[in-house]
Amino acid sequence: MESQAYLSELFSLEGRVALVTGGSSGIGKGIAEALARAGASVVVVARREAELAATVVELTEQGCRAAWVAGDLGTREGVRAAADEAAEVFGEPDVLVNSAGINLRPPMGKTGDDVWDATMAVNLEAPYLLGQRFGPGMAERGFGRIIHVTSQQAHRAFVQSGVYGVSKGALESLTRSQAEAWSPHGVTCNALVPGFVLTPLNERLSSDPERVAALAARTMIGRNGVAEDFAGAAVFLASRASSYVTGQSVFVDGGFHVH
Repeated sequence: MESQAYLSELFSLEGRVALVTGGSSGIGKGIAEALARAGASVVVVARREAELAATVVELTEQGCRAAWVAGDLGTREGVRAAADEAAEVFGEPDVLVNSAGINLRPPMGKTGDDVWDATMAVNLEAPYLLGQRFGPGMAERGFGRIIHVTSQQAHRAFVQSGVYGVSKGALESLTRSQAEAWSPHGVTCNALVPGFVLTPLNERLSSDPERVAALAARTMIGRNGVAEDFAGAAVFLASRASSYVTGQSVFVDGGFHVH
C-alpha cells in the first residue's frame, strides 16, 4: 500500500545500526526495543550481563537483530573499550542513544567530590566521549542521529536535584554543541526530556505512593510515565523524519513541565 511505503520512507530504520547505552532497563530498554522493531540492528551497552543477555533474548524472540556489550561507562577507559567493542558487532553506528545514568542525589550541602565525579562521569562525560568517538564518522557518512535522555531536573530544581540535575542540564548543553558541530553534515543531535517515569532509576521515589500520586497529578494526562512512552519519539528522532529537527529538547512528560 502507498501509505505503508510512505511511512516506511519516513520512519523505517532498516539498514541502520544503533547503539543504546543503558539499554537493558528502564527508558533505555524501551528505546532499544523501539529502534530494533523499527528495523535497526541494535547493540545494547550497560553494566549487568544478566540483564543485557535477557534484553537481547527478548529482542531476538521478536525477530529483531540485537547484541549486547558489557561495559563500565564510569571511566574513560571503560567507555572507549565498550565503544570499540560495540562498533565491531554490526559496524559503526548511525544512531547513538545515551540513556545510561546514575541517580545519586544526596542534598547538595552533603554532596562530596566522589558523588560529583561519579555522576558527571556517567551522565555527562560518557555521552561526550561517545559523541567524540562516533559523531565525526556519522558526519563523514552524511547521516547520523545522537539522542540523549535528560531530565526535568535539567530545567527546574525539585525532589533534591543535586548533582544529577546539574549533569542533565549540562547534557542538554552538550546536545546543542554537538548539533552545531555536526548538523551541517547530516547529523542531528537532540534530547528527550522525561517527566517522572516508573523505572528502576527512580526506585527511591517510586516507593513513596503519596509522592508518586502527587507527581502524576502534576501532569496533564494524569499519570506518570512508563518506558514505552518513549518509543515513538525515539523512532522519530532516529529516522529520516527528523532531518530538520536538531539541537532540541523534546519533552515526553505528559505535560508535566507546563502544568
